[in-house]
Amino acid sequence: MATVHLRIGDLVWGKLGRYPPWPGKVVSPPKDLKKPRGKKCHFVKFFGTEDHAWIKVEQLKPYHPHKEEMIKINKGKRFQQAVDAVEDFLKKKEKQGGKEQSSEGKGDSKGKKTPTKPLKILEEDDEDLSALKDPSEKDLTDSEPEPSSVERLGGLGTTGPVSGFKWESSPVQDDPHFHHFLLSQTEKPASSMEPISKRLKIVEEDTRSPSIQAADSTAINGSITPTDKRIGFLGLGLMGSGIVSNLLKMGHVVTVWNRTVEKCDLFIQEGARLGRTPAEVVSLCDITFSCVSDPKAARDLVLGPSGVLQGIRPGKCYVEMSTVDPETITELSQVISSRGGRFLEAPVAGSQQVSNEGMLVILAAGDRTVYEDCSSCFQAMGKTSFFLGEVGNAARMMLILNMVQGSFMATIAEGLTLAQATGQSQHTFLDILSQGQMASTFVDQKCQNILQGNFKPDYYLKHIQKDLRLAISMGDTANHPTPMAAAANEVYKRAKALDQSDNDMSAVYRAYIH
Repeated sequence: MATVHLRIGDLVWGKLGRYPPWPGKVVSPPKDLKKPRGKKCHFVKFFGTEDHAWIKVEQLKPYHPHKEEMIKINKGKRFQQAVDAVEDFLKKKEKQGGKEQSSEGKGDSKGKKTPTKPLKILEEDDEDLSALKDPSEKDLTDSEPEPSSVERLGGLGTTGPVSGFKWESSPVQDDPHFHHFLLSQTEKPASSMEPISKRLKIVEEDTRSPSIQAADSTAINGSITPTDKRIGFLGLGLMGSGIVSNLLKMGHVVTVWNRTVEKCDLFIQEGARLGRTPAEVVSLCDITFSCVSDPKAARDLVLGPSGVLQGIRPGKCYVEMSTVDPETITELSQVISSRGGRFLEAPVAGSQQVSNEGMLVILAAGDRTVYEDCSSCFQAMGKTSFFLGEVGNAARMMLILNMVQGSFMATIAEGLTLAQATGQSQHTFLDILSQGQMASTFVDQKCQNILQGNFKPDYYLKHIQKDLRLAISMGDTANHPTPMAAAANEVYKRAKALDQSDNDMSAVYRAYIH
């Protein structure tokens, strides 16, 4: 990507952490404010907030060329107020013959004086960064829009795809002094950060199956209107916990159950109700979701003692969110339907962090009416959802996605260890990788964690190995070769033998160094 050359006074779009791109102006920093060491960055004042931050050059884009694009994908009230402030600034500047008066205290262009009020320095992941959020918006991650044959729905109701505005990933530097800083003169409580609702529109995914995709970051009323149906949720693991938290935040009435009952306590405090058994949850609720570890756990939950099946009555809805094989999904669909229940599969693509942020990608298949009844739930837990047709299609697609992700992670680990074995710097390898076509938030986060020796689970290694195994089996059933997945699977099995099952999938790295 070509370097963006910016000067004091230039208008820009600045991206800070997981928050949306925001309009700002490059300004001189206060004299006593030390510039972070590391990659080149500029000091930016954000319009509409009176806040400032050090922003790396790869997180800055010129204002005018990308204005229409940014307006299409951001539509909160505070965001619009910020854009209006830019326009007011431009009008005043035009009236003054192109000259502008500094609003950064009374310092000259070299920053000889500091602002009149003391500045509070916060790191980018602090809750106090709500100044860069519309109160009606949900947290946005650094993930980029994925190319798709499905029509993207922009914030202004455009029918064409959103153009490819790419933000570079933000690697955490080894230098502890390198951070983005927000200098805030006003504090806003975290409770003011309400997730944004997203519109749903039916479109066609090529010529085979209808899909529904939620428009990213598009507000109708500034908040999600929760369904009046009673919601049940079974399984409070890495993914389920974040999902339930977001359902509760959006005002859904939720009854929870977990095999380890202590995990329910936090959600009871947040307003959830406690179900004593899966059967009781299903009998009390209109729609019950489940999210467990593997096919056996999914079957046991439905068919076991006091299981889901015992609570199913005509009209009850059951939504299976676990990543399992198509055969298990088909079996569960049949037994639920045999009792008059309505069935939907809805596995999710993402991780614990993405789940917590309510930015999962939901793949659904089965009963279309159940999918529609789950609309507000899917909006609360995810940024996008797809309806893929008949039962089993979502399981197939999910396994393919996780097969690719797992194989890619193993290859990255192999590259890092080969770099070390041949006397190359792993940090330099990552820097080069982050500037190329394979740059992504996923690669950056996983590699940084590996180099820091941090394998706290965001997606369990044992689960990605399970997904690889199921994908390979699916390939066998279809008589389709999966040699790359098979090779990766062996590496993950080696990592499991080294007691890495309950670590993050990035711990596959350890299979290469032991």
